[in-house]
Amino acid sequence: MTLRIYNTLTRRVEDFSPIEPGHVRMYVCGMTIYDLCHVGHARMMMAFDVVYRWLVARGYRVTYVRNITDIEDKIIKRAVERNISIRQLTNEMIAAMRADIGAIGVATPTHEPRATDHVQGMVDMIGTLEQKGLAYRASTGDVNYSVRKFPSYGKLSGKSLDDLRAGERVAVDDGKQDPLDFVLWKSAKPEEPADAKYDSPFGPGRPGWHIECSAMSCALLGERFDIHGGGMDLQFPHHENEIAQSEGALGHPFVNVWMHNGFLNVDNVKMSKSLGNFFTIRDVLKHYDGETLRFFMLRTHYRSPFNYSDAHLDDARSALRRLYTALASVADVPEVAMDLANPAEQAFHAAMDDDFNTPGALAVLFDLAAELNRNKSPAVAGQLKALAATLGILQQSPAAFLQAGSLLDDATIQLRLEERQTAKQARDFARADQIRKELEAAGILLKDSPQGTTWVKA
Repeated sequence: MTLRIYNTLTRRVEDFSPIEPGHVRMYVCGMTIYDLCHVGHARMMMAFDVVYRWLVARGYRVTYVRNITDIEDKIIKRAVERNISIRQLTNEMIAAMRADIGAIGVATPTHEPRATDHVQGMVDMIGTLEQKGLAYRASTGDVNYSVRKFPSYGKLSGKSLDDLRAGERVAVDDGKQDPLDFVLWKSAKPEEPADAKYDSPFGPGRPGWHIECSAMSCALLGERFDIHGGGMDLQFPHHENEIAQSEGALGHPFVNVWMHNGFLNVDNVKMSKSLGNFFTIRDVLKHYDGETLRFFMLRTHYRSPFNYSDAHLDDARSALRRLYTALASVADVPEVAMDLANPAEQAFHAAMDDDFNTPGALAVLFDLAAELNRNKSPAVAGQLKALAATLGILQQSPAAFLQAGSLLDDATIQLRLEERQTAKQARDFARADQIRKELEAAGILLKDSPQGTTWVKA
């Protein structure tokens, strides 16, 4: 089987072949770390976590870099508002990010560089661009990139220079020769805190947002690597600018495959604080467990628009329960090795090799669960769990998942079960039924079998 990936740059699905056989080098734009991560961030990091996991499952050695932007206007503003240092703020937010995405099973990347640890590399690249005539010093003290001197600018977004407009983070001011030019080095302002200023040949200041990823990716992955990923909102201007400054400095292409995950909507409307439909990961985890949130996101292809709603999360929880319930029918699930001679595994691999088609892969898991419900086969249970592991799901014990979040503690539930069993033995079936109903009212569903009574959370 051949892995095929949609390349935003070429606008087509292509056979994937790494530059170095057996080794994939991947860079994903991570967080600007001034506040808690929201659901859109979770979707992006989870999407590329699946890419990373599948590459590893296919036998590749993967060097995965996901950066942290820890110097930027919003970060400075928030640190000043809280009267703390930039480092205090970013350390706090990094810890929160790791806890939140850890709850949805996002694996730790190979490298997680902080922008502030790579400022010298950014200064060096800006110097190279200036020497090549692609960057200029503005009257404001900033150093800007001259977009119109890079002939292929716009090849990622597919727009001509005249069609393009300054993006969200490109502030147009009198110091620019062209509105599309973007800042590489921001000169320091007197009112800014000392820890927001770095020395450079261009004067004190800090790097622009775009140059950070170019410098960090080159430092950790080399001057040409396999995959660069991020949210669709980064395609322009951020990734377009990355191409311009990186290829302008290096003199050759630096990424083979560009990948972008789709936008997030909430109840079919774009998520926005101003609309009151803004949710952090922590907001969601107050009501749903991390695996349910992960499973919910897996049900949508990473390139498709992702629609968040409580109704969809409730449905995802029910669907995930069906998979765990099937696994619960086997007492001891064995560990099994991947076997592409098996038709189910062939179908699963075909789905994932088709541009990481997680909805198709989940359909295979549900087929296996249906088979497991029929035959209670330990081998099928092992296969189900092994394939699910490549997606980061179904790795808890079924009992732990199915019983999680009940309103009663385990000891209380056990006492009620014993009380019900005593009533049944005394042929007081009315009392036994009443106990069942009381437990159901508390969110506990009972299942009687010849082996005894078990329970799950409703």
